[in-house]
Amino acid sequence: METVLNVPQGRFELQRLPYRNNEKLRAWDAADEYLLQHVFEQQLLNVDTRVLLLNDQFGALALALNASTPVAISDSWLSQQASRKNLQINQLPERSVQLKNSLDWPAEPFNLVLIKVPKTLALLEDQLIRLQALITENTTVIAAGMIKAMPAAVWKLMEKYIGPTKPSLAKKKARLIFAKPTIQEQNFESPYPVVYQLENSPYRICNHANVFSRASLDIGTRFLLQHLPKDTLAKNIVDLGCGNGVVGLMLAESHPLSHLHFVDESYMAVASAKENFSNAFPERLADFFVADGLTEFTAESMDLIVCNPPFHQQNTIGNQIALSMFKQAHRTLCKGGELWVIGNRHLAYHIDLKRLFASCDEVAANKKFIIWQVQK
Repeated sequence: METVLNVPQGRFELQRLPYRNNEKLRAWDAADEYLLQHVFEQQLLNVDTRVLLLNDQFGALALALNASTPVAISDSWLSQQASRKNLQINQLPERSVQLKNSLDWPAEPFNLVLIKVPKTLALLEDQLIRLQALITENTTVIAAGMIKAMPAAVWKLMEKYIGPTKPSLAKKKARLIFAKPTIQEQNFESPYPVVYQLENSPYRICNHANVFSRASLDIGTRFLLQHLPKDTLAKNIVDLGCGNGVVGLMLAESHPLSHLHFVDESYMAVASAKENFSNAFPERLADFFVADGLTEFTAESMDLIVCNPPFHQQNTIGNQIALSMFKQAHRTLCKGGELWVIGNRHLAYHIDLKRLFASCDEVAANKKFIIWQVQK
């Protein structure tokens, strides 16, 4: 697989995270190339240009524009780590890019804003609302993405919160959207975080913009909640890939003496889970980690791990993240510890689980989902 990005700003070696052998996907796409080519051709940078990057997935934009010391905001811990790793690979100082998470925005305005359109349009909306305080009528705002991942709603959101838009011609199935900032006559109140009442419970659930199924309980989680392990002797329980933390919340309810650990690579997910747990159990302590799964956990330290793995990374579909989670769980579980996994039937997680664990039993199934219990 091609690993060298060639753009007018230079040549850069780039890797994706999580790392996997025989990687078949590049760490950038044609939209990154198109955007960097446009920045160069239009001479949009000078020594005083303040640059803001949103959703730069593996650091392609940050590395190419490192001479301008851009601020790069992402909701993904993996994306930030990929940027750091790729800076090291290319012998560039980490200080040449200011990495910030999706809930930690700067206060000073920017001259140039480059946006990679995220998979979740609610995240884009949240970002555009926050962006209004950081741009002027002279700010250049450009969004980029592959055409198949840029529905009409992207144009509508940018026109609503930024100003009139104009699309570029398509190039290698990628497109740019140019937005002309206008002074808004109204101050938009953000609809995020969204709050809903968790069915059959007293809990109000807070969901930041990038949380999966933020407006209501998704059908997969609903099925999992009906079949969670109860009354186990587990002292340490992990909600792995926790999202808003609903699964961990219900495990905490059925395991009052257990210590809960919530893990996700999304900053917004972990912030949501932390608020939800604090509201539900104000006198109880738990641990919250924004991380690449269980990489920072001590080996053989957990008794029970429950996981609803994601099967996509932005617009890329695959099982690499789930497989990484399963391997991490095997390392982290105590002997006799259990991993419970839910997945869509077509993902066939049981094949990988049987390779890793001594046993793999089907707990429950319906037309769409299967729940497996495995033991170390």
